[in-house]
Amino acid sequence: MCLDYSSGALTGDLCKDLCVAQTLVYKHCLYYDRGKKVIQADWRGQPIILKSKKEIFSSYQHLSMLEEVETQDIPETEILLMVALEVKNVLGLELSNNTMGTLWTRRKGPHWKAQVASMWSLLQQEEYIYFSLLQDFSKHVLRIIGSCGHFYAVEYLTAGHAWHKTLFPLENVVGPSLAGSRSRVRAIIDIALSFLDMVQHFDNDFSHRLHLCDIKPENFAIRHDLTVVAIDVDMAFFEPKMRDILEQNCTADEDCNFFDCFSKCNLEIRKCGAQRANNNLQVICDKIFRRWFSPNLRGPLVSFPLQLQLQKAVRECAELAHEDATMHQRTLKSLSELYHLLQVSQHELQRAE
Repeated sequence: MCLDYSSGALTGDLCKDLCVAQTLVYKHCLYYDRGKKVIQADWRGQPIILKSKKEIFSSYQHLSMLEEVETQDIPETEILLMVALEVKNVLGLELSNNTMGTLWTRRKGPHWKAQVASMWSLLQQEEYIYFSLLQDFSKHVLRIIGSCGHFYAVEYLTAGHAWHKTLFPLENVVGPSLAGSRSRVRAIIDIALSFLDMVQHFDNDFSHRLHLCDIKPENFAIRHDLTVVAIDVDMAFFEPKMRDILEQNCTADEDCNFFDCFSKCNLEIRKCGAQRANNNLQVICDKIFRRWFSPNLRGPLVSFPLQLQLQKAVRECAELAHEDATMHQRTLKSLSELYHLLQVSQHELQRAE
């Protein structure tokens, strides 16, 4: 990457720190699969994460117009149009000029050609577009720190793990003071409430609902204030793209399952419905909340009747029947009930202190 930087092929606001000042230092590789690379690095004394869908800059689709014309001759409006078309292709979204400013903020100068080439490599990465577009509107996605060529840097957060007793390593977030049972239970309840906030946010606060099709502890992290953050959104889709993905040929309902996003098969026309039959809340209840509020995690910190109510609410939430006329109302009822029970649990713990 630094060879490409020194030759003028790519650029970015972190390139100088990485290749010249060496204040951005590689620590170790966290993930590598079919070119996708996730690296932990140290930037000016702070841990960060570097990500790219492909390892090599030249692996990304080249923008042919960079060779055909002098880059300085490409109007800014044409660049913005290219950005809008690429976002529509990747996410299925129509963007306004105001929104696109987060994806293209460069101005003409001596390195403009490298800026356009670097931007084009980043726009071919769905996660980068999601994080860029949503970070000013959502506390539940990773913050982008900067980029160099096709690699972009995001804040460092510790991911969850299915094998971890509490799913998330709480001591890494709030410190050793969480060693006590009451502190641990209080943190889990706060994190559960943040998951519910995220569900509401992704369902209602954008122009289209955001569907999460790969819900597992490893794809989330928690900040020091116990806010839940989606750290891997490779399998997240806004409604228009979700409908395109689900509407496939089928012979049974099983053919309409796309990871955690399900549809139903219309046997008359042998086609999956475009409408998702389950939802983010159901899957979070099933894959996250069941682990926290199952009978084997009972303890004396929250009253026994309240524990039973929580277990029942989580079970009913996870087992909501697939899409029908009353699905939306029952989801709202389940969400409201979980909010209420978790807040009551919070108050019980506070009174016990």
